[in-house]
Formats: sequence, C-alpha cells, structure tokens
Amino acid sequence: MNESLNPAKRSAYGADQQGLICGYAFGRDGVGHTVEAHQAVELLAARTAGDGFVWLHFNLGQVSTEKWLRQHLALSDVFYETLREASRSTRVELDDGTLVAVLNDVHYDFSFEPSDISTLWISASESLIVTARLQPLRSVDRLRDAVRRGAPIASSVALLVHLMHDQGDVLANIVRQVTARIDTIEDKLLAGRLESKRADLGVSRRLLVRLQRLLAPEPAALFRLLKKPPVWISDSDIEDLHQSSEEFNVALSDMAALQERIKLLQEEIAGRVAEANNRSLYVLTIVTVLALPINILAGLFGMNVGGIPLADHPAGFWIVVAIIVSFTAIAAWIVFSKDRD
Repeated sequence: MNESLNPAKRSAYGADQQGLICGYAFGRDGVGHTVEAHQAVELLAARTAGDGFVWLHFNLGQVSTEKWLRQHLALSDVFYETLREASRSTRVELDDGTLVAVLNDVHYDFSFEPSDISTLWISASESLIVTARLQPLRSVDRLRDAVRRGAPIASSVALLVHLMHDQGDVLANIVRQVTARIDTIEDKLLAGRLESKRADLGVSRRLLVRLQRLLAPEPAALFRLLKKPPVWISDSDIEDLHQSSEEFNVALSDMAALQERIKLLQEEIAGRVAEANNRSLYVLTIVTVLALPINILAGLFGMNVGGIPLADHPAGFWIVVAIIVSFTAIAAWIVFSKDRD
C-alpha cells in the first residue's frame, strides 16, 4: 500500500502507536519478512553476527516516535543530532561503527515544486537500519515495493545502497521530465509562438537549484567512509556505495547543464520581450509625432478669441487641412528617413 493513499493523512498513514510505518526482518537469504515494533526489539536482542538484519521505517511526525527510539534502540547520538540540524545536505558519515546518513528526496505526490522535497534520516549498523521521515517519499515507497516483491537484500548497507539507487532513479526521472518541459518551451520559442511565461522556467530552475543543493553528497564524509570503512561492511557493499555516489554525480552534472540551458532560454525570452516592447514604444512614438501637427493647429484654432485667421474665408477649412497634411507629411518623412538610417 502506498504511503500517500490518503493525502489528508499522508504524514501519519500506516504508522502504529510507536510511529513505525513498516518493519522487515531479513534472514541469511536476504528476503524480508514483516515484523512489528515489539517483534523487532526481540529479534535484535536474540540475533548474532551473520543472522541478517532488521529494517524499521518510522514517521517522525508522530510525537512518540523519538521517545520509543531512545528507549528501545541503541542508536548513535549523531543520528538524533542530525534530526535537529538546520543543514540537511545529503551525506553519509561514520560514527563509532554506525553509518549515519541524511538523504533528500521528493514527496510521493511530487508536483515539480521546490517545496516538495523532504529529508530521510538513516542509521545503519550490522544488524539494524532505521529510517525516519516527516513526509512520504518516493524512493522509500519504491524500496518497500521491492522488499514486498521478494527482492533479496543481503545487508543493511545493501539496503542503504538500494535506497540511494532508487533516489538516483527518481532524480534522473525528474531531470528527464524537466528536460521534456524545457524542450516544449524551446520548440515554441523557436516557432515564434511562445505561450509560457518566464515564470514557468523560473520554477523549473529553482527546483533544480534546490535539488542540486540538497542532493549533492558531501564529498569529505563519504571519502572518509570509503577510505576506512567499518569491518562489518563487505568490499562489495563499499563498491556499490561508491557506484551509487558516482550515479549521483552524473545526475547532478546533468542538472547543472539543464540549469544553464534554462538560463539561456530565460535570456532569449527576455531579449524578445524587450524587443517587442521597444517596437511597441517606437510605433507609439511615430503615431504621436504624426498626430502632433493636427493637435497643435486644433488647439490654436479652438481658442475662442478674435482674429482667428481664415475664419471668414470661403475655403478656410480646406486651407487648414492642407497645412495639416503638409506638416504631417514633413514629420513622417523626417521620422521614416531616420528609421532607414
């Protein structure tokens, strides 16, 4: 079942009294089986090295979640500190033999808004991996679907890598969809029938900037982990973790190139808008200049004073019209000759 089945209750959907959304126990074969919170605690107490691991996914929007975690699970203090940090950039670091990770992902009902990005906090040891979030996330939902289908996951680090791969796939899909939207706008621009405003490009650019800032892994912490991993992490898991970070870097470089493309389109649209405004202002100026002679003469002859010339002349009206036409023609000749220059 999707975490976002009911949007009105999406932050608490499926969580029990302890805030547990889902729990799985993985045996030696790597296949996950559903467990409740109390069952997970009992399994962890009885497990030995090589017996597999337990994955518990929590909803931090529930008040009792952190209290239960502190009472029943021996998690790193760094994990609890990261829950309150203002900086939520993506990173994976090692603290006393435990991996503490901060991943950012899009909401399940992602609508291409920069605000539709939330954080997933992770604590991973040899026998336990805990994930916690405030909003339903796409990568976690994909991971749950894979576990329910029976996908084998050999270790807690393999589950973390699987989660990072899913997050990378979600990111690549976002880049693909944003690219399609930009292609459509660019085709309209080249065809001369641009209907979208620069604000549409601005939203996409802000989204990519926020994704790039939050999803770019901090290189220093990851480098230290890959250089000196804990003894319980296998070489294959380290290699997979390194590969997942490389996939992130490729996606981030694509995002940077797409941002530059959006910037060029914004400049092109701004140039065309400025050109259209200048053309409209030029036409308005010409109309004003051409209407100047008739406005001046109409103002002079409209004064109710004595001595108005040609007032008693039988052809006075046509003489005034001729004067106006002559001055208008001279003004038009001056304006258009400068335009040709």
